[in-house]
Parts: sequence; structure tokens; C-alpha cells
Amino acid sequence: MTAIVNIFLKQGVLDAQGKAVFHALKSLHFDTIQDVKIGKRIIVDLDTQDYNQAKEDVTKMCEELLANTVIEDYAIENIK
Repeated sequence: MTAIVNIFLKQGVLDAQGKAVFHALKSLHFDTIQDVKIGKRIIVDLDTQDYNQAKEDVTKMCEELLANTVIEDYAIENIK
């Protein structure tokens, strides 16, 4: 099975990269842009066919290593 995890800064945490890209896009005259957020996408291949076990394992991976849960949120997008 493969799981896709998206990790992004929590609301209220300064996203310096996002702000830099936002200002760069504005300077290139992309005037309709409202905001930019930069995150991470992690793809994890798992040696199981059990959906519940995969979800439990990936959640534990996020909580223990993949995401800094003090300043980041994560979403497990897809497990197939």
C-alpha cells in the first residue's frame, strides 16, 4: 500500500517561504494571488494490504517523526 501525507504549518505560524514566494509572484504581476503556503508531501510505501493497519502506522509515523506537531499539521490524503 502507498500513503500520501501532506504536512503544512499550523494556522498562525509564520510561513517565511510562503511569504517570499507570494511577494515574488506579486512582483511578477500575478495580481490575483491572495496567499501562498509551502508544505511537504511525503509518499510512504507500506508492506501491508490492511487499510486500518496502514492508517494506524502512518498516523504514528506522523506523530513521532514526519511532522513537528508543535507547529505543523498533517493530513493523510490517500492510502491505496
